[in-house]
Order: sequence, then structure tokens, then C-alpha cells
Amino acid sequence: MARTAEIQRKTNETSIVLQLDIDGTGVSDINTGIGFFDHMLNSFSRHGFFNLKLNAAGDLHVDSHHTVEDTGIVLGQAIKAALGDKKGIKRYGSSLLPMDDALVLCAIDLSGRPYLVYDVTLTTNRVGYMDTELVKEFFYAVSYSSGMNLHLKMLHGANNHHIIEAAFKAFAKALDEASGYDNRISDVLSTKGTVD
Repeated sequence: MARTAEIQRKTNETSIVLQLDIDGTGVSDINTGIGFFDHMLNSFSRHGFFNLKLNAAGDLHVDSHHTVEDTGIVLGQAIKAALGDKKGIKRYGSSLLPMDDALVLCAIDLSGRPYLVYDVTLTTNRVGYMDTELVKEFFYAVSYSSGMNLHLKMLHGANNHHIIEAAFKAFAKALDEASGYDNRISDVLSTKGTVD
């Protein structure tokens, strides 16, 4: 079965349509109106081999918060829907990803129980037209709307662009691993018999 999802979300603040294929090749078509955020989502798609189509129209005249947070909510919902019953998947994934001066660790458990540990230190208020405090808001939204235990830890880094990009790429690689199949797993990888 194809592991795909299409999610639409419309509020007074944003209008978002997102299509996700977990078993893709890394093809993306992304427009959020926030150039740096688009760049990060393209990196997520490319390095996780997820096909991602996203159009997000938000109240950018206010700021970027609603667009970034709501995109995280919708992406998390799409991940959850695309994974379905999670039978046969590895469930856990991790990546230690270097990018020049930056080194970021990401670990994921697709447990159905949301939790975010975010230990990333950023020293500028913005990169491009995106507020750096929204990086945490994005990952919080993804983790809680997908039911994912997500840990992000910066081990080294000085350049904020590199640190954030390493975080997005590490997240992509960890999710690719966690969502992958293992033919030794016939049902779900849980002693309880469920990961919801």
C-alpha cells in the first residue's frame, strides 16, 4: 500500500495544503512565502527521500509564527496518516549529522506518544525572514500532531544557518530510518501490541 497523505488546514490565520509520500525519492514543491523555511523543508524532503508538496498562505504581514507552526501541525498529521497502523516499521531512528561547524543529533520514536526535547542554542533572532525561535515551535508542532517522541540536540555549532539546516536534515534521516520496514517485524514493534 502507498504510504501517502494529503492534509488541508484552513484557519483565519493560514490556509495550507500538503501532500506527503513517505516512500518517495526526495522530490519537493514547496511554497510558504518564507524563503529560509522553504529551504529547510526542501532539505527535509531531499535528505529523507520524502516527496513533499506544500502550499501555505499565511498572515505574514503579522509575522511568520502562524505559518511555521501550522505547517508543523499539518506535516505531523500527514506523517501520522501516511504511516497508518505502523505494522512492520522499525519505529526508532536516529541521525548524527554534521554540517560544517554544526553537529546535531536527532532521535525519534514513532510511539504514538508525543514529546519534544529541544536542546539547540541559536544566537541570532532571524535567519533570512524566519525568526529562529520558530524552529522549536515547528518541531513541537510536528511531534505533537504526529504522536512522535522527538529529541534534537546540538553538539557543536556557531553558524545559525548551519545549525538549523543540520537539525532539519538530521530529522529527515532519523524519520526515514524510523519509518522504514524491517522484515523481521511482522506486526508492530511493541510488547504492548500497539504504538498508539
